[in-house]
Amino acid sequence: MEKIVFEKSDIRDFVKTTIAEKIEKLKNFIEFTLEASRDIKKTPKYDSMREEMQEEIYQMQRQLGALNDLKRNMAKVLNNSTERIQLGSLVITNKARFYISVSLGEFFFEGDRFYAISPESPMAKKMMGMRAGDEFTLNKIHQKIVEVL
Repeated sequence: MEKIVFEKSDIRDFVKTTIAEKIEKLKNFIEFTLEASRDIKKTPKYDSMREEMQEEIYQMQRQLGALNDLKRNMAKVLNNSTERIQLGSLVITNKARFYISVSLGEFFFEGDRFYAISPESPMAKKMMGMRAGDEFTLNKIHQKIVEVL
């Protein structure tokens, strides 16, 4: 993997914006579903349709709560540069790029693939405290840490 310069603050802003966009989209879906449930006319299937919509709204509200938790947790992620891996580190290995922040999963930033992972994830726990040049194996996959930002 050739050395590419990444601005960690840009990646942090991108993750925060992605979470905010998901929250906004989910709020719109909830509002749309609430309006639709109010517009249902009394029909033989009225009760079961309203019940299904209520269940859908409940599920979306749970997702919204989880996204709000991600947003709150993202506020705790600092943008400091350190030699050792910690919360907020951008870790470049010979296999992948990890941003230790929140559990957002895979995302693409400026054409490159990254993984936003929680500090509680097995991968982050394995890497915590390591520095560039260290190596580790997780799930039979050996990786070398190329850079820590």
